[in-house]
Amino acid sequence: MEVQIAQIKNEAAAAIIDLVLPIQQIEFKVAITLSDQPDLLDIDNVYYKSGGAFWGAKVEGKLVGTIAMIKFDKNSVALRKMFVNKTFRGKELGIAQRLLENLILHCKSNGIDHLYLGTVPVLQAALRFYERNGFQKMEKSALPAHFPLMGGDSVFYQLAL
Repeated sequence: MEVQIAQIKNEAAAAIIDLVLPIQQIEFKVAITLSDQPDLLDIDNVYYKSGGAFWGAKVEGKLVGTIAMIKFDKNSVALRKMFVNKTFRGKELGIAQRLLENLILHCKSNGIDHLYLGTVPVLQAALRFYERNGFQKMEKSALPAHFPLMGGDSVFYQLAL
């Protein structure tokens, strides 16, 4: 099974929403709606305009994973929208790992040396994934002043590149 990873923009919004919302709402029972995430309807402006990016992983033309970053200062980004369809998770295809490595490579080649992220405690596998990849847990109060907070996030990590 071949996995293709490429940057995606507004034209992929419907596929992104179809991937992300069921994972959030059904699989993990996170009380979040599309109206809580207007960024999903305006990827070009929210992610790309400030120097960030949004990637999708496709298998046989179907979007099965996403990862994005919002650049919020000269050398720092907020990692966002890291989701992989349950059927395609795990080390066999390594989609999450490949998405993260792709984002990190992009950061390094563009002078970005700090990644930050916020998430929710119910995503235990995601927390372990971030920690395996060198992310360090941090207090909310230690986040950079311009870090773009998401409403429900209560667990925060940083990675120095």
